[in-house]
Amino acid sequence: MFKNFLRNESGASAAEYALILAIVGLGIVGATVFLGGEIAGAINTAGTTIQNNGV
Repeated sequence: MFKNFLRNESGASAAEYALILAIVGLGIVGATVFLGGEIAGAINTAGTTIQNNGV
């Protein structure tokens, strides 16, 4: 079945596009959850540094 899928040269169907979109969406959500705290900390540190240095 997988070999047939790889040899299939017809265009992608809506179901395949939906599957790709779902995988990409899950990756984005996962990265946001995993990195969200670190990004917030970096932004807070930058804001504090700017505020303390009078920029």
